[in-house]
Amino acid sequence: IYNMGFRAPSKIQEEVLYHLLNNPSRNIIAQSQSGTGKTAAFSIAIISRIDPANQSPQALIIVPTYELALQIGSVIEKMAQFLPYIQIAYAVRDPTMSKKPNLVRRKLLAEPIVIGTPGTVEDWCRRLRVIDLSRLRIFCVDEADVLITAEDFQQILFSLRLYLKDSSCRMMLFSATYSDDAIKLACRLTQRPVVLRLERETQALHNIRQFFVFCDIPHQKYDAIEQIYASLTIGQAIIFCRKIATARSLAVRMANQKHSVRELTSALDIEQRRTVMSQFREGLFGVLISANVATRGKLNHIIFFCETRSKRSIEVYRGIDVADVSLIINYDMPELVNFKPDYETYLHRIGRCGRFNRPGYVFNLINSLYDVITMRSIAEYFSHPIEEIAIDDISDLEPYQD
Repeated sequence: IYNMGFRAPSKIQEEVLYHLLNNPSRNIIAQSQSGTGKTAAFSIAIISRIDPANQSPQALIIVPTYELALQIGSVIEKMAQFLPYIQIAYAVRDPTMSKKPNLVRRKLLAEPIVIGTPGTVEDWCRRLRVIDLSRLRIFCVDEADVLITAEDFQQILFSLRLYLKDSSCRMMLFSATYSDDAIKLACRLTQRPVVLRLERETQALHNIRQFFVFCDIPHQKYDAIEQIYASLTIGQAIIFCRKIATARSLAVRMANQKHSVRELTSALDIEQRRTVMSQFREGLFGVLISANVATRGKLNHIIFFCETRSKRSIEVYRGIDVADVSLIINYDMPELVNFKPDYETYLHRIGRCGRFNRPGYVFNLINSLYDVITMRSIAEYFSHPIEEIAIDDISDLEPYQD
């Protein structure tokens, strides 16, 4: 822990570790703002509950995306670097993965920690039977709000839960956002949990300045982007689009203007996606433009976010930490299938910048009355202002002091 740079726990880490490491320990449903250390919190709890003498899966972590599985595994590996018995199996559908375990039907895995996406985890538990759910000591769900409210994945979670032993297995559900319906479902899934939930007004990240730019025509959206880059000192940025074609054309146009840019869309295979994210983390390019396609029941193939008309998309950007991201641009506003504002997705998007209270900017590019209504609903929902700014006035913004 000390080698990773942690000197004192954050608020969510204090709360979670108190309940999970206490005797008796408690089940947890926890909500925490992006960038406050929830991954470290449940990683410490998981490592602490692993019995070195037991060479079979003891902790199961279910996540919505392949990318998040790898990131959580990386955190645990760093945290357990002096504990050789801590090994991880990744339950994801990636034939190229170098850490893929040797699966033998009905022979339990030797790794004490399994991290995976719902479909593959279910396959390993029910068909291959390489995980004995009744022997688990930790059952953890990250980004629980989206998994527990998506019907396909909700069914998987509840079916797996039937095999857990309440007396010996602690359940942990984590997310930056929970709707009221998600909390009700989480409480049904988890026996007598401690619920740590944020007030809605405290969910918005106050270290991030949020603006909207009204663009009379779609063409002006690009003008706004160019003005933002001409006016502000920016580390890295993520631009969220609605359509893959939009992301592609925007990437080409920005590249022609000498921006260092990459796309992340469903047109890429897993290996290409992994390469793009690795390069982005290493700072090899500055702008990530993303568009996403809803993939019900196929969580291993989900890419970064764009808006589709699904009830709720599941986005690989959820939980992804890239410390140098200081700018988010919503080229298109997030919506649900009924065209209502998607509050949770908006919060997850803006949470990609301003990690651990670093300063950040969010610009929402608006070009219709409907976009205005969506934006105002989001501001009202979180009781946090989104300031209007004209394209020509962006250059007058004062530097955001860290």
